[in-house]
Parts: sequence; C-alpha cells; structure tokens
Amino acid sequence: MSNTLLKTSAQPSKDSAPLSLPAPAKLNLMLHIVGRRADGYHLLETLFQFLDYADTLHFSPRSDGEIVLHSTIAGVPHDDNLIVRAARLLQERSQSKLGADIWLDKKLPVGGGIGGGSSNAATTLVGLNHLWRTAFDLEQLAQLGLTLGADVPVFVMGRAAFAQGIGEQLQPVELPEPWYLVGVPAVSISTAKIFSDKALTRNTPITNIRTVLKQGGHNDCQAVVERCYPEVRNALILLNKFVDARLTGTGSCIFGGFPNQQQAVKVATQISESLPSFVAQGANISMLHRALQNLTEH
Repeated sequence: MSNTLLKTSAQPSKDSAPLSLPAPAKLNLMLHIVGRRADGYHLLETLFQFLDYADTLHFSPRSDGEIVLHSTIAGVPHDDNLIVRAARLLQERSQSKLGADIWLDKKLPVGGGIGGGSSNAATTLVGLNHLWRTAFDLEQLAQLGLTLGADVPVFVMGRAAFAQGIGEQLQPVELPEPWYLVGVPAVSISTAKIFSDKALTRNTPITNIRTVLKQGGHNDCQAVVERCYPEVRNALILLNKFVDARLTGTGSCIFGGFPNQQQAVKVATQISESLPSFVAQGANISMLHRALQNLTEH
C-alpha cells in the first residue's frame, strides 16, 4: 500500500476516500421460528434475498490506528455503532496497526427489518479487509460477523440463501429476481422487542430448502408486529389491495413483488400519499459483491 494512502489528513474527507462500497438491503421472503436455544437465541429458517438498494460506506486508512466514524445516527453512540464495532473487531483479530476514517451515506431505514445495521457491519468487515490487506477469506469474515449479529454473515457472503440455526447456516439459492415495492411505515421496530413477545410462536415445524423453494412460507413475526404497531398493519392492508404484501424480518418494512419495474412504480405512486416506499430489484448476488468483483478486475 502506498505511503500516500497512509497519510492522515487533518481534515479527512469522504470525497477523497479511496474506497466506497454499498451496504445493500435484504428481504426475508419467509421467516419461521422453529425453536429457542438455552441462551435465548431463536432458531429460525429464513430465505434471504438482496435488494439493489443500499447505504454507501466510504473508507480511508489511517496510520495512527484510530477508528473514526464521521457520520452519526440518532440515538446510537459512536462506539456502539456496528460499523465501529466491526472495524475494531477486524483490527483486533488481524492485529492490523492501521485505522480508518469512515463515512456513512444512510439510505436504509433504521429498524425496518431490511438489514441496515448488519449490512453496514458486513461492508465494514469486507471493505477494511480489502483496504488493510488483512487477507481474511469470506468464511473467516462471516465468523467474525456472527459475533456482531445473526444477519451479518449473509451480507458478508453476498449470496441469496436459505438460512437455518440463528441465521448463520447458509445454503446459497437461485431465486427469481422480481422488482419489489418496499413500503416504509414511519416506525422503527426493535428486534429484541418482537423476539421477547410472549405471543410469538416458536414451534413452526422444521422444513428444508426444497420444500421452501417449492411451497414458500410465512413470517412468524408478522402477527406480533401487526398487533403492536398499527402503522404496519394499516400499511399491509393498503398494499394487499394491489399485491400479496408481507413483512420482512422483525422490522417495519413490508414488501410485494412485481414482474417489472413499471408495475411496481405505478403502485408506489398510487399509495405515495399514505405510505412512503421505494422500488428496487431483487438480487441473488449482492451489490457489495458485484462492487468487489469490479475492484478485483480493475
């Protein structure tokens, strides 16, 4: 790595950052809660697919070992942010002497169930592994990511997947890549709150990848979220008038699939006064990994 990259500017800028990478959204196309471990973690089965819709992270190396996140998220202290925690974890495990200035262009809603924090952590691990030349492979990065959150490994691996365990046992899948309309009710939902709700069922029978791909599934968290958050229930009622609408993960976002962008945009326009939304295509290979491929090719 050149000395130029290692110089620590008095006023670093994201515009001069040598590496910018997307942190894409995901959808849980289904989410079954099949049990609970002794340590409280829920055992689940879910089908992950990415969206071509993302936050963007900008990275610049520092020679003094400091990790500095220049962007703030309301209610999240600097040192608690998953971006900072991911950077420090990689730094510790790799014994890298380098640090980083990091900027976040936030696009994904917080508490929306589309993976914002987990995706940010994964992109940080993958991005700094590249920038610091720590030479960890994806499996090693995914193992690190699992200590930060159950959804981090799928973002690190970057492939649509059927997941089991607490979300870390991943089997890559090839899925149709429709256009999705994602509704964003004006509420942020805590995963911990939903998973601790006494009404959440945790006994859906275990299935397998073949059955899920053939028959689909449901979201065990949806009934709890609808009961606790009328904003989400009302959004589902609205979107269901146009398409089969479902909740993603444990968050507030809902979604429906369309065969093309035009149809999705048409419905988004029709509901825009009642429900903010965005339209994005599903992706079996994440934006992050497509960006990494471009980096390695040039």
